[in-house]
Amino acid sequence: MNLDIDKTKWFRRELLAWGKQHRRKFPWRDTTDAYAILIAEFMLQKTNAPLVAPLYKKFMEQYLTVEALAEAEFIEIKNILQPLGLSFRAERLYKTAKILVEEYQGIIPDTEAELIKLPGVGKYTARSICANAFGQSKAVIDTNVARIFECFFGFEGGRVKSRCPLLWQAAEEIAPESNVGIWNLTLFDFGAGVCTAKHPRCSDCVLREGVNL
Repeated sequence: MNLDIDKTKWFRRELLAWGKQHRRKFPWRDTTDAYAILIAEFMLQKTNAPLVAPLYKKFMEQYLTVEALAEAEFIEIKNILQPLGLSFRAERLYKTAKILVEEYQGIIPDTEAELIKLPGVGKYTARSICANAFGQSKAVIDTNVARIFECFFGFEGGRVKSRCPLLWQAAEEIAPESNVGIWNLTLFDFGAGVCTAKHPRCSDCVLREGVNL
């Protein structure tokens, strides 16, 4: 992929500057605890972060450790997560907790390859955990991030963005060399607040001047 180096640097600089002022605050962003971040990533799948926040707090107060989660009654977990939708979410999270206790001694794996073996953990979730819990340089793609890349760099990502090799390659090349977890969060928030799917705030977009660089 032949990305323009100067345009990519400009893109990073402008977005990171925006992020310092506008990145959102959520409880799972104030920790590097791998269990807490795994729970957050499960809850955030196909769900808006503001909806997750109060349930996340309640969940973490009730299940402080992966061992506590694995020992819980499944119906309790199902009832707590029910407002978030995705009926299979609770089942996959419960199975994951059981596996983590039985096969990993309650320790969250720190590699994408191991994480992706867990029920309900795909490439996006695994890489988010690696970046946010373990400080690894793992860029991610979701619909919001894909939209930003397509608008700014002119990519054609295809119908299913999360499976597009072009977008994953672009994400790797565009990401900075360090603090990729913060970079990912900046992209998420920019996509959620400015470069939105419906009613994008193009007049407020800090990237608008760089599209034609």
